[in-house]
Amino acid sequence: MRVDDALISEKATTSVARDMQAPIIDVRGLTKTYDNGFQALKNVDLEIRRGEIFALLGPNGAGKTTLISIVCGIVNATSGTVLVDGHDNVSDFRAARSLIGLVPQELTTDAFETVWATVSHSRGLFGKSANPAHIEKVLKDLSLWDKKDNMIMALSGGMKRRVLIAKALSHEPAVLFLDEPSAGVDVELRRAMWDVVLDLQRTGVTIILTTHYIGEAEELADRVGVINHGEIVVVEEKTQLMQRFAQKRLTLRLNDRLEALPAALEDFELELGEDGCTL
Repeated sequence: MRVDDALISEKATTSVARDMQAPIIDVRGLTKTYDNGFQALKNVDLEIRRGEIFALLGPNGAGKTTLISIVCGIVNATSGTVLVDGHDNVSDFRAARSLIGLVPQELTTDAFETVWATVSHSRGLFGKSANPAHIEKVLKDLSLWDKKDNMIMALSGGMKRRVLIAKALSHEPAVLFLDEPSAGVDVELRRAMWDVVLDLQRTGVTIILTTHYIGEAEELADRVGVINHGEIVVVEEKTQLMQRFAQKRLTLRLNDRLEALPAALEDFELELGEDGCTL
């Protein structure tokens, strides 16, 4: 190999490594203020790593759905930028949107269509040519193959949710957003949904799920982010976050103020509060 060829090869390898390290979703300074003055998002910065499962936790109204709706191009941001694998989701929206699959919380789909027809149609919406082999694989992976000729209206709630996932995967996205994927489903179906999510990650899909179930985040996520009142409160590795929140603390309120801990309590891990009335 010539020196020039070796240099070109080295640069190409370095470029690939850099691309793999770069976040697949990069959110900077994202703000959303509605016409009535309500500020749903406040200067949000967030990076999603390639190939991870990221759980976004927060109470209802915290800004979870607004955030993913902006990333997916459904809602316009007031300010800030979103890059999807390097593509700006405003100036290069077609490329950015083609990389994303979204499973909404609401079970909205074409009631009078068959499973096969609605999933195939979703692929066509992204300008992708027909690929029956891929649609077949998606339906089999989601245990929907035996339902492919059934009308959506005849399916159970759990099966309809799987159809929504199949529609989101029909165009072979690199990133999948799941908005409250197990909302309103029983425990057995919830665990089945968890298995589906983990299987998708094994195929290389990056997954972002919003939830208010701490158990769901603990079971699935590599990292966890918490959003409240439109602000990202914390982003941490799941194990570190769970260890931190797993600590329990008992507070005792005293009737009389103490100046110092009694000698008899010095061997216990107790702290006297600044007010002298709490332990």
